[in-house]
Amino acid sequence: MSTTNARAKHTPHGETHKSDRADWLRAAVLGSDDAIVSTASLMIGVAASSASNGAILVAGVAGLVAGSMSMAVGEFVSVSSQRDAEGADIKLENQELNEQPQAELRELASIYEKRGLQKDLALKVAEQLSAHDRLGAHMRDELGISPASRARPMQAAWISAASFALFAAVPIGALLVAPATLRIPVIAALSLVSLAALGALGGHLGGASLGRASLRVTVGGALAMAVTAAIGRILGVSVG
Repeated sequence: MSTTNARAKHTPHGETHKSDRADWLRAAVLGSDDAIVSTASLMIGVAASSASNGAILVAGVAGLVAGSMSMAVGEFVSVSSQRDAEGADIKLENQELNEQPQAELRELASIYEKRGLQKDLALKVAEQLSAHDRLGAHMRDELGISPASRARPMQAAWISAASFALFAAVPIGALLVAPATLRIPVIAALSLVSLAALGALGGHLGGASLGRASLRVTVGGALAMAVTAAIGRILGVSVG
């Protein structure tokens, strides 16, 4: 484990902060929840139209592949835009430090003053931090950017894609083991149980209420499945 990663996970005295997990946790939770909800809803909608198990399976697998690719591309583009914006801010700040070092030093000192330091002490702190890592001090305290918290497009992309592919297999697996007459209830039940467990896990990792996190994702998933089932039934009747 690199020094940067170690700092990102723990403070020097051993505390672990939940916010350090925010980036990868968001990507993983978004990918896994979306996988179950979208794939299960798609399969249930197709099943409600009285389609064959083969057609439902094809829909599920297509949803898995398309969803994984969509999540990867979407996360990569989104997080890359964030990374580009951070890079532009850093470049501009570095230029200003080279062109107006004293003005930037006073600006840094004023930031510390606003946080409660006396004027003389704030200037001394700004001078010492600038002597150690001038750009790093301004990135952290003026721009709010640190190396550990910078956007990572590739990390977000592969975590989202992998989590989507893994959990999209849940409703597909449910279809494969369910009796033909119970395919919709089995897909829905197994998917909702998985969503509830994922919601609780996300709440635990994020330091939030397990029950509340589990309930909101389960209710949202149930609503999506109900709506697509109704649409599938209507279209199945009208087309049939």
